[in-house]
Amino acid sequence: MSAERVARLPLRTCVACRTARPKRELVRIVRAPDGNVSIDTTGRAAGRGAYLCADGACWPTAIKKSAIERALSVTLPADLRSRLEHGQAVAGGGAHGT
Repeated sequence: MSAERVARLPLRTCVACRTARPKRELVRIVRAPDGNVSIDTTGRAAGRGAYLCADGACWPTAIKKSAIERALSVTLPADLRSRLEHGQAVAGGGAHGT
């Protein structure tokens, strides 16, 4: 009696629009253990993460609502805040890999 194994995609919720999507369709903002905040292009960096829709449409909303700062319990650096306000894609295509 062998059952087929069904792979489950991990779901995460965008902090701006509150839509649950597969992890690969979101961009992760991470607060590292040392307090540094950055965009996690790998999706695996150590630290506390907050997710945003990868297309950039939710990024200005997240800044306006302070959703990322609230989720990470930190003030965003000015350069990262500017990138997110303007919906600038992550270098290398917008979404993180693997």
